[in-house]
Amino acid sequence: MSLPKPYYQDEWVTIYNCDCREILPELPKVDLVLTDFPYANDTDYGTYQDTKDNLKKLIADTMPLILRTASVSLVACGIGNMFEYPNPDWVLCWHWKGGGSSSKWGFNNWQPILAYGKDPYLANKLGRRQDYIQAKILKEYASINHPCPKPQGVWTWLITRGSISTNDIILDPFLGSGTTAYCAKKLNRKCIGIEIEEKYCEIATKRCSQSVMNFGAMK
Repeated sequence: MSLPKPYYQDEWVTIYNCDCREILPELPKVDLVLTDFPYANDTDYGTYQDTKDNLKKLIADTMPLILRTASVSLVACGIGNMFEYPNPDWVLCWHWKGGGSSSKWGFNNWQPILAYGKDPYLANKLGRRQDYIQAKILKEYASINHPCPKPQGVWTWLITRGSISTNDIILDPFLGSGTTAYCAKKLNRKCIGIEIEEKYCEIATKRCSQSVMNFGAMK
């Protein structure tokens, strides 16, 4: 199978509107996968039914392809599902203060980011970096019509944590509202995004086409 025609493409971002399982085997190797899986909490994503069984199948189908495609993979999985995934090499942390969502042990005030592959800073003898970020949960994305858009600040940190060069290529096989592509473009990195729902491709396209380049971003 050859790659389909992109839904959107510019110098920095390429978006495909399809099931990522169809084209992940066709993609070249990338430097970083940064993605956010569904959470098996019955969220209405349209075509995809967000059940526990479907999530398990999605993980089984896609994680081998993701790990084969990328040098480094950072996967937001939701704390309730983290043990459904292949064993990571490390777990990064997004933490916030104050009351969080309810959990089986009180309030949940952090989210795991499963890290696969070698820390690119250590691998390139660039020193150590912290493995967590503290960031508020803001309602800055109320205007984005997606059930679970991710904070730009956290996603910017994750890109720069898993990618050390503006020559790196980022891949998000569950692009959603396009935060990975939007942040990668602002950091002068190229990004490939795959999203099965056309309405979310529209949102991601609008965000990426309006993003402002930051030529002072970290090299």
